[in-house]
Amino acid sequence: MLALLEGIRVIEVGAVVLGPYAGQLLADLGADVIKVEPMEGDIARHAHPRGEGGGALFVNNNRNKRMLAIDLKAAEGRATFAELLKTADVLFHNMRIDAADRLGLGFEAVAAINPRIVHCAAVGFGQRGPYRDRPAFDDIIQAVSGIAGLGTATGGDPRFVPTILADKIAALHAVYGILAALLARANGREGAIKVEVPMFEALAAFLLNEHLAAATFESGGAVGYPRVLSPNRRPFRSADGWIAVLPYTDRQWRAFLSEIGRGDVAEEGWFRDPQQRPAHIDELYALVAESMAARTTAQWIAALSECDVPCSEVNSLEDLLTDPHLTQVGFFDVPDGYPEGIVRSLPQAVLFHGFEPQPDRAPHGLGEDSRAILRETGMRESDIDALIAMGVVNSVPD
Repeated sequence: MLALLEGIRVIEVGAVVLGPYAGQLLADLGADVIKVEPMEGDIARHAHPRGEGGGALFVNNNRNKRMLAIDLKAAEGRATFAELLKTADVLFHNMRIDAADRLGLGFEAVAAINPRIVHCAAVGFGQRGPYRDRPAFDDIIQAVSGIAGLGTATGGDPRFVPTILADKIAALHAVYGILAALLARANGREGAIKVEVPMFEALAAFLLNEHLAAATFESGGAVGYPRVLSPNRRPFRSADGWIAVLPYTDRQWRAFLSEIGRGDVAEEGWFRDPQQRPAHIDELYALVAESMAARTTAQWIAALSECDVPCSEVNSLEDLLTDPHLTQVGFFDVPDGYPEGIVRSLPQAVLFHGFEPQPDRAPHGLGEDSRAILRETGMRESDIDALIAMGVVNSVPD
């Protein structure tokens, strides 16, 4: 955890991955992130696999935050939350807009309480378009954005990328949107700032960055970046496993062709013409595939590294746990103070040199910080006790 955003208070009303991941990134940078949960807690707390500190999905998305559990469906809960909003710099949620409005989390309601707040809403679809009221989950956004359909471009069936891609990409968009809004406010922008992060548009822009291709221009043409869509662009079988090989520049292709004894290909007219070579990418990848079985993965990595051709072994999820690079950089190191049952943690991947990091804090229990947070709003102890007794606030004893 760093102190770059020290003094910035973020209220995160988020669940599962999108909201919590964005909130965790801001907390890692030093913001005081208050995670607001319903009385029963974020559903990720209870998701399996579970261990010390709750579900793994919760543990890996909620460090460095403080936890307030409050019933926003109750009038008393909304009134209490309004007092907390007055102390905040940012409100971030990933709820559907109508649900957020019912709970008093819409932009107009929040801006009326705190006219300097940055209000960021991550939604499934931009609110100007006809899909604005559709429910959205990661699979749905992967499908509608074209991510899942990429498989058909390489001769296969549509399939989902087996990671929660849409949530995490949208979370990154939310973080830079919030930071940009905070900078604008620091530079003199007055009034509340409304930031909208639509998952569909974020993923479509992410995908089409290279795949808009010839459709970018007035003359038109096919969408799709040919090299990336080649069915032969894939990990290749070596003599003992799998390997990724990517000659990319002219020099790298020539070095690779020389290494496999096919220097003759480099003399072909189409190879020597940069305009023609992309049309022959399948042939070039086929040469890579045909040659890999002759040596082991380690032998190829040694030979190709010697001639500076990009290559790598293909790690499984299990391989990452013992990867020598990740081990040396302390990727999985568990900070002091984490529950004993947690043996691996995940880092803030961006390094800020010259800033002294502080130890990360393990995710707190449900309502663990409720009483302390409400005290900071100026609320009297007796009023906090009353809210707890009414079942409007969930709190563990100090």
